[in-house]
Amino acid sequence: MATDLSEILVIGVSSRALFNLERENDLFNREGIQGYRKYQQKNENRPLLPGTAFHLVQRLLHLNQNANKRIVEVVVMSRNSPETGVRIMNSIRNNKLDITRMAFSGGEPLAPYIEAFKIDLFLSRDLEDVQALIDSKQCAAAYIYEPPSEFKPEDNRVKIAFDADAVLFSEDSEHRYKTEGIDAFHQYEEKHENDPLTEGPFANLLIKLSKIQEELPTSIELSPLRLAIVTARSAPSHMRVIKTLRKWKVYVDEAYFLGGLSKDKVLNAFGAHIFFDDQEVHLDISSKVVPSGKVPYTSDSPLRQLKSKKDK
Repeated sequence: MATDLSEILVIGVSSRALFNLERENDLFNREGIQGYRKYQQKNENRPLLPGTAFHLVQRLLHLNQNANKRIVEVVVMSRNSPETGVRIMNSIRNNKLDITRMAFSGGEPLAPYIEAFKIDLFLSRDLEDVQALIDSKQCAAAYIYEPPSEFKPEDNRVKIAFDADAVLFSEDSEHRYKTEGIDAFHQYEEKHENDPLTEGPFANLLIKLSKIQEELPTSIELSPLRLAIVTARSAPSHMRVIKTLRKWKVYVDEAYFLGGLSKDKVLNAFGAHIFFDDQEVHLDISSKVVPSGKVPYTSDSPLRQLKSKKDK
């Protein structure tokens, strides 16, 4: 009998996102698969250090205890072979992570296996896999930056922060801002504040997270799963965001409309276990203080084309 995961949040996380395998990845690039296999076998009982997504995964899994039932499932997905993956399996066990599903593809891309595991969110250090999923629109996906050196989570709650445009919402508004300017952007958003924004690549994930909040025993205001929007938008464009969330029936605990101010201090104060944004200008700074993931534009995105012209 097939397992029904429709009411469960399913996170797919690559081994390099869950654990710090950057040294091992460098060794693989230098010495190839044979040198990598030899090293991993020699060190398979040596626990791996936490990676960027470790604290997020740890706290998401803890929600199952809060709910007294399984509302979160984590699947470790790796291009390792089962043989070289033994160290990863041992590290999962040593950290007492309640993870039972794993995929070891032996060097093959992971994107084709996302549907089989019913993944809602895929976190990876492999941009090729992330881009394939963003293009296919199968699930939310993000390229994970290196872990911030000073990040020490002090909150047992799960805290997830999102940028707005091109992440939760479509890139239409951001494209208007970049091509027509800030005044035209504000005028359009104010005029259309009662028209819901189009769903972006992370919209379904936010909606499912909101449903997960409802499965927890506390009131939604006291939920151990806290969601925040941290966006460069400001008045008057903020109202369209709020009204869109209402129409989606999504409860967001916190929202910060920064009007172009740097996001890092707000994210640090919030204590985000992960922050998702589409722009490197924000991520390069935020990733120094909180775990961060980039949401790439689709390969045929007008915003990607604008960026290519700007880079030339």
